[in-house]
Amino acid sequence: MSRILVTGGCGFVGSSLVNHLLESGHKIIVVDTEWFGNYLKSHENLTCLKQDVRDVDTIPFEGIESIIHLANIANDPGVELNPTLSWEVNVLATQQLANKARLHGVKQFIYASSGSVYGVKEEENVTEDLELVPISVYNKTKMVAERVLLSYEDDFKVHCVRPATVCGWSPRMRLDVSVNMFTWQALRNKEMTVFGGNQVRPNIHIDDMVNVYDHFLTNPHIKSGCYNAGFENISILEIAEMIKKKMQGTKITITASNDPRSYRQNSDKLLQTGFKQKYSVENAIDDIIQIFEDGKLDEGDNCFTVKWMKHLNLNIKI
Repeated sequence: MSRILVTGGCGFVGSSLVNHLLESGHKIIVVDTEWFGNYLKSHENLTCLKQDVRDVDTIPFEGIESIIHLANIANDPGVELNPTLSWEVNVLATQQLANKARLHGVKQFIYASSGSVYGVKEEENVTEDLELVPISVYNKTKMVAERVLLSYEDDFKVHCVRPATVCGWSPRMRLDVSVNMFTWQALRNKEMTVFGGNQVRPNIHIDDMVNVYDHFLTNPHIKSGCYNAGFENISILEIAEMIKKKMQGTKITITASNDPRSYRQNSDKLLQTGFKQKYSVENAIDDIIQIFEDGKLDEGDNCFTVKWMKHLNLNIKI
């Protein structure tokens, strides 16, 4: 039974991941501010610490074998609300965690980076060896954090995962990522608003995302480095059309967009380690529809990162 520290374990991906790891028999310590709530159920092998990841000196590292570092200020709009806070959480706290991990003999550090670190690419397939040209503060914080962590690879295994846009249902739901947002709009309003539409983005089902982290956890021998994690490169408009086919009568409204990001992620490097994709964007859409029809879909303001950060006054520059 491994003892694992999961930062951001109450988040969108974290909530699903922690439940999965508990079912696998691990002992989990979660560090999370719980700004967006805590949807984890009590468990004999779960310890939840409601605290800021920046308070690294108060985190109990004794006996920790692996760290899965998910805590961050998420996505471009969220980071732009408070860049200073974002650099502190996304980069400085990461470095401090890594140093504590080294001092306490942690064997493995798994980091949730972002597939957006590449910036805008013309290449048909974006692979890990391409130059990183981040175009936003969020992208830059992820790139710098990766480089900080990889400087510790002589001390412990470092696996930097570059996820595509994660989609699907989670106990701590997000309704501000493309697949989830469009599905929710269609369910609620019978209309989806698409900004642009031609931008291609890679996607990954949340259960596959959980399985990626578990894959590295159970295969610590995998070489340190960065690994893409995205399998379906689909345009924004194609996603909306997939949803429309499932909900007849739904309207798609297309408006102009100044968002230039369009890229296709290649995850062959991850697949070569033995990982196998099991789920699809279509599965994610079906899951959300079913949860909605069962009356169990959380639609609160905390499902929208920017709106909730403003509610918490986290947009105040510090």
